[in-house]
Amino acid sequence: MKKILITLFQLTVTVAVLYWVYHDPARRAQMAAAIRDAQYRWVVIAILAYFVVEIAAAFRWHVLLKVQGIHLSFLRLSGLFLIGMFYNQFLPGGTGGDIMKSYYLLKETPDKKAGALLAVVFDRFIGLVALVAITGTLIGLRYDFLSQTTETRNLLWLLLIVLGASILALLSTFVISGFNLFHLLPEKFPGREKLIEISAAYHLYAHHWPATLVAFGASIVAHLATFTTFLCAAYALGVAIPLVNFFAVMPVERTISALPISFAGIGLREKVFQIMLNGLCGVPEAKAILIGSLSFLIILICCLPGALVYLFYKPSGVVAHVNLREMQKEVATLEHEISETE
Repeated sequence: MKKILITLFQLTVTVAVLYWVYHDPARRAQMAAAIRDAQYRWVVIAILAYFVVEIAAAFRWHVLLKVQGIHLSFLRLSGLFLIGMFYNQFLPGGTGGDIMKSYYLLKETPDKKAGALLAVVFDRFIGLVALVAITGTLIGLRYDFLSQTTETRNLLWLLLIVLGASILALLSTFVISGFNLFHLLPEKFPGREKLIEISAAYHLYAHHWPATLVAFGASIVAHLATFTTFLCAAYALGVAIPLVNFFAVMPVERTISALPISFAGIGLREKVFQIMLNGLCGVPEAKAILIGSLSFLIILICCLPGALVYLFYKPSGVVAHVNLREMQKEVATLEHEISETE
């Protein structure tokens, strides 16, 4: 029931914000004109840029799996990765793809279940660390630019709050992990099992720091290629924005659209671009909104192969497809087993 209510809330927010940004007939007419005049060669370049995102992220996961001694064939690794990419976009919450990757990876590596799960956990974690690093750098370089208007300043402060909370959480887990304090947490402490997973991943990947640095570098490439995808969408709509200014805006969009209050960030993404690009760069509101929608459409196109792979993918030890709830139960059981052994 809780998950149903959360999903309904996300859908309500999504519909409400989309109506907010798209309801004006004059603005929709401007959008239609922008689409008619779009330079679609930039859409092709944007798709190629997002393929770089997928290649970098897949390589990062490959490196993290090797640390665990897990060696999958190229086809198996690519298949699992594409399935995860697809469901991270289409399932509420943005982590459904991680559940599916974890489940299928457990079936592929029954003798290394804990390592398989930790690789998925650390894959998400190292991506967050890279985004925090990029965000901190860009804000430090372009703070005056980003805080020019009241609306953009409010969004910037929201970003800083989320960024500060992320940094505090990262530092806390480092300290707790370093002093092995997780056993002091009550069994019913929220997120205790996930924290223990992260702790176990810390200890393992700290001992394999060269691989961790390579994974961090791949994460940087993936994030910057994502920014480039959105920039190409802007160019497709005839919006000429200096790269440094556009990239400075992207962490605000990436962070706010990742908040679990709308479905896949739809609506929030458009509203953030409407405020930031119009207020800071003078981009017409209609085109600023379209940049968000077109970029998301490009990402969906790049993730669609994962749906096809899912239909035909048959992991070792699995006779037929199982539903997401069963996957969640099995992954949760292993998480609990890891927490009991730590």
